[in-house]
Amino acid sequence: MKAIHIREVPSETIEALKRLARENHRSLQGELRDILQKASRRAPTSDRDDDLDLVTVRTGSTSTWHREEIYGDSGR
Repeated sequence: MKAIHIREVPSETIEALKRLARENHRSLQGELRDILQKASRRAPTSDRDDDLDLVTVRTGSTSTWHREEIYGDSGR
């Protein structure tokens, strides 16, 4: 099983999590594991088709803009 290390968690947050763990009769680690498992169920499933479809729209007009005019020097 993998491990996670989270830095810079405010002490108020840790104290609140400890109270929640006590209320649920779990250790802090058990409470955090439960929170992570519940949150992971809300994640999109991996079998979703996440490919983007390219849509071309014809506006009926043409543009004479050049890349430099749109993006400036930072676009290079």
